[in-house]
Parts: sequence; C-alpha cells; structure tokens
Amino acid sequence: MKTVSISLNSIDKVKAFVNDISKYDFDFDLVSGRYVIDAKSIMGIFSLDLSKPINLNVHAEGNNLDEVLKVLAPYIID
Repeated sequence: MKTVSISLNSIDKVKAFVNDISKYDFDFDLVSGRYVIDAKSIMGIFSLDLSKPINLNVHAEGNNLDEVLKVLAPYIID
C-alpha cells in the first residue's frame, strides 16, 4: 500500500479522477480526518472537504503501483 496526497478542487477533476481509477481492480481509499471513503465513489468524494489536500491510499504493489502513480500524477501534490 502507498499513501499520497492529492487535490480534487473542481468537479471536473473529481470526475476525471474517478474515471481514471475505476479502470483498476484493486482498492483506493480517500482519508480526510476521521473519514475513510471508497475513492471510486463520486458521492463519497463530494461528502469530503475538497478545499484541502486528501490522502489517497492505493492498495497495489510492484508494477501495478508504478502504473497507477503515473496515471495519478496530475492529482498528486507534494
């Protein structure tokens, strides 16, 4: 598992993010404070405070993880 900080500060970004990660079979969790939601759920994402960075837990390893991180690059913040 790998955790990265992401920013989803617009509706279009949320839609693109969900479309990008829905192609993968493994799990993605968004963690904001004490809330943990399925990152593939648009409704769940909109229940979070999107004005702040959100932690994304990617439950993948090896080549799968490298591939996903390339797809997620536009959303990841340092």
